[in-house]
Amino acid sequence: MLKLGRLPRTYRPEIAHLSSLIAGKNLPPPPPSVDYSKALPENLGAMNNDRLGCCTCSAVGHAIQAWTANANPPMVTEPDSSILALYEAACGYNPSDPSTDQGGNEQAVLTYLLKSGAPTQNGPHKIDAFFEVDVRNLDDVKRTIADCGLAYIGFNVPDYLLHGLTAPNSDWDTRPGAPRIEGGHAVILVGYDSVRATIVSWGNLYTMTWRFFQRFTDECYGIIDPLWVEKTGKTPFGLTEADTVEAMRALAA
Repeated sequence: MLKLGRLPRTYRPEIAHLSSLIAGKNLPPPPPSVDYSKALPENLGAMNNDRLGCCTCSAVGHAIQAWTANANPPMVTEPDSSILALYEAACGYNPSDPSTDQGGNEQAVLTYLLKSGAPTQNGPHKIDAFFEVDVRNLDDVKRTIADCGLAYIGFNVPDYLLHGLTAPNSDWDTRPGAPRIEGGHAVILVGYDSVRATIVSWGNLYTMTWRFFQRFTDECYGIIDPLWVEKTGKTPFGLTEADTVEAMRALAA
């Protein structure tokens, strides 16, 4: 069984938006393609998202895998207990009360990572900053993946995806008509080309066409991870790490 669990997106004005961070900058086009999935094994572990609606937190576990595999190998895989601890702390899940398995809000999870850090075997894994990206601007989404190592997205899941497209390496595309929406889901994008993006979800790799992305995705975030910045020297869009940290000042207080 595979679970969803992303709650509807929220709108918080104190969250930095990429458009304001890069206002006035003349940016080059993003690379034609990026593939950070090459450093990842095929089976990354479901991280509890096969039994709980913790996709917003499982995606964080997969993000740590992607960052470490590409910037500071060997890849680090946190145990399910770490993901469970994040789900409890950031989303209010109580293992002794199944009714609290209600999923999570992406902005709330990212804010928890900023303020407290994801529970890991080596202590809290804090991010330096995060920012929202306009899902209509594919160049900015691609730049986010290229510069941050991944993009953290939320989308509405059409019924046909869960009934035939959950096998590893399935390609998610649009279909005619108006599908029933089964719920929301959080995943990370770890690569792209002109036609599709590469996804990590439920511990597997998939692809999603940009048509699918634009039809069903309603939130996208870039994350500034200190390990990624330190090891790769990459910060997004020519911004310094200090720029992005300053943009988070009101949220991090």
